[in-house]
This record gives sequence, C-alpha cells and structure tokens, in this order.
Amino acid sequence: MTKQLLLGQTLGFSGNPLTGDWRDAVNVDSAGAVLIEGDRIAQIGPASALRAAHPDAPVTDYGDALISAGFVDAHMHYPQTGMIASWGKQLIDWLNTYTFPEEARFGDPAYADEIAGRTLDLALDHGTTTLTSFCTIHPASVDAFFGAASARNMAVIAGKTCMDRNAPDNLQDTPQSAYDDSKSLLEKWHGVGRAQYAITPRFSPTSTPEQLVALGALWAEHPNCLMQTHLSEQLPEIEWVQGLFPEARDYLDTYESYGLLGERGLYGHAIHLTPREIDRLREVGAAVVHCPTSNTFIGSGLFDLMGLAKAGLSIGLATDTGGGSSFSMLRTMAAAYEIGQLRGMALHPAQLMWLATEGSAQALHMSGKIGHLGAGAMADITVLDLASTRAISQRHARATDIWDALFPTIMMGDDRAIRDVYVAGKRRA
Repeated sequence: MTKQLLLGQTLGFSGNPLTGDWRDAVNVDSAGAVLIEGDRIAQIGPASALRAAHPDAPVTDYGDALISAGFVDAHMHYPQTGMIASWGKQLIDWLNTYTFPEEARFGDPAYADEIAGRTLDLALDHGTTTLTSFCTIHPASVDAFFGAASARNMAVIAGKTCMDRNAPDNLQDTPQSAYDDSKSLLEKWHGVGRAQYAITPRFSPTSTPEQLVALGALWAEHPNCLMQTHLSEQLPEIEWVQGLFPEARDYLDTYESYGLLGERGLYGHAIHLTPREIDRLREVGAAVVHCPTSNTFIGSGLFDLMGLAKAGLSIGLATDTGGGSSFSMLRTMAAAYEIGQLRGMALHPAQLMWLATEGSAQALHMSGKIGHLGAGAMADITVLDLASTRAISQRHARATDIWDALFPTIMMGDDRAIRDVYVAGKRRA
C-alpha cells in the first residue's frame, strides 16, 4: 500500500471543546506528522518518530503550516452557487426573487453538471472536503451533484429538494412524486462510493401535510439515511408556519407530527427555538446546524451556540451557500466568532476549528470517518498557510503560541490560506 508522510504542525481533537475545557480536547504538535497509507490516515505522531519508523515513505514537509482534517460543510445549497451574494432581501422575498428562478434552471442536466462541478471545485479551493447539499426538485440535479463528487472522490451528502406548495409551479412536485423520486435516487446513490443520501423536504411551509407524511414514511423505511431541512430561521417564517399548521405546538412539531424528527435529522439554522424544541431535539439526538454568514447576511438572528451546546445538542457548522455569503469555512468560523461576541461569548480558535471539522462530522453521523485527523479516518486533509497574505503575515509574526498564530487566519483568511488539500489521500493538483 502506498505510503506518504506529511510534516508540519498538526491539530487534532480527542473530545468536544464546547462542552468542557477546550485544553482537554485538543492535540497539537508543533513538529508533527501524518502518515497516510492508501486513502486513510494510518498514524499521527511526532515527525522524528514517524520518519524513523517509515524511512521509505515519501515526505512532504510543510514547515510551520498547520495540518488539519478537511473542513466539513454541514448545510448548503449547491444550486445557489451562481447567485451567491445577491442583494437586499430577507428569507421569503429572497427565495422568490433569487432562489426559485435560479433553481428552475436545474431542469437542464447540462447546467446542473456545470454548477455541481463548479461548486465542488470552489469548496476544495477553500479547504472543504465534504459538502452536505440540498439539490432542486429535479432528479438530474441530484445525479449531477453525486456524479461530480464521485469524479473527485469526495464524501458528500445530498438529496432532492421536495416542495408541493408555496413555490412556483415549475418547482413543485407532489407527495407521490416526491416519495418516488427520492426513493429512486436513494436506491441509486446511497452508500455508493462516498455518497450518502439525505431525504430533503425544503421546509414545512413548502410541503403539504400529505408530502411530509410521504417523506416521513420514506425515512422510516430507510432509517440509516439522514434527513435534512430548515427550522426556525426567521421570525416571519415562524409566524407563517403557525398560520399553515395551526394545530402544531411549534415549528419543530410540524416535522415531528409527520415522522420527520429523529436521531439522523439535520435542522438548519435553528435560531429561534422554544424550550420544548430544544428538549425534543436533545431527547432524540438530532443535530442543528449553525449557518452564521447566512444568518447575518439575510438578517435572521443570532444563533445561541454555547447555550445549545450546554443543552446537549449536536451542532454542525455550515456556509449555507448561497444565503451564506462565502464559500469559505474560514470566513464561516469568523462569522461564528462574531455572533458569539454579540452573545457575550468569545469562542476559542480550538472551538471554531472543531466545529468546522469534528463537530460537523458528528452532526452527520460520520465521526471518525471524516473531519478527523486520526488513525482510521479517510485522509481528507487541509493544510493551512498561517501567513498567507501580508495582513495576516504581519500579525502572525507577533504570535505567542499556536492559537495566536491560527486566529488571524480564521478571521482574515480565504482560499489563499489553503496551502494544500488531500482527498482520500490524494493531493489535489
């Protein structure tokens, strides 16, 4: 089996730095090494020891660059890549003005192929090795995304977005077609290579109770799949949900009542949760996904990261492209820090890096497989240049420890900070 040895500063985690002292959860080696065998990480340790133990392994020496697990984006919309950073709307108007017209274009398989490839390449440019994406109602959009990911050997999660009301006619399916198309796509892609299928109602306002029942039934038939949707993103949205589902106890109940609340559920945004919703999400072991650049860009609100972490919820981090305004998980971490400050909590760089790797992997039920710099994980790796621009470099020169060196890259870094990316052990050309 082919070996290779990467040398540099290494950053890994042995625990969750959000729920205890972050110092007890991190593993940093300023002269570390990663041994890759084939497509997996075989060992992490001191560079001197691994070089001595594996003298035949080709060496790539990254100096003082930081070797991390590849970033894991737990919630995004690849069909919105072309319309990212569109001006001036909040959620419902934003969907009608920008999102739905763009998603209608994905009935063209060639266009879907083009955008899927573009999205994945942009993600890799920014050090992201796994994406969790909503597609459109068109099965071809799902095929395009999984096909493009397969060509790059990337681990991805995706599903056909289902909507049978409150959307343009050309973007609506039916309860039956949503079930049939999703089942067919699930059977075609789930577990094939590095692909995982997620049953995907967009959100309860765009699905009738009949469609939610159908998708809940499909999830019950395939409980090893993920289910992804949106929850409590904006206050006007919550009022809309209350009007559409007057019998529901709260927003989460519009999923729970139809079989769409469970351990493998992913609930994007989750900003304005009630105590009952928090309790139920914790009780079933579901995950919520923090989308900080989106939450500020379209004016949704301030996610309570530390409050939900202390409540015992699993939390991932995501760009939410294209409501999110950046493809970069570095920029996403910076936005999470800024929102934390507005809530009176300065997140430590270790906590931010955990969210972008191990935390998102945990939310996706892929702990130890992706987002993990440790033996047995797939060798999806991002190497960060901690002095990538003049502005960052002059701050980096004053750093007193690894965290002081890393934080300016989190706050000011972009694709220029990505020194190298490995996907399943292969360096991206």
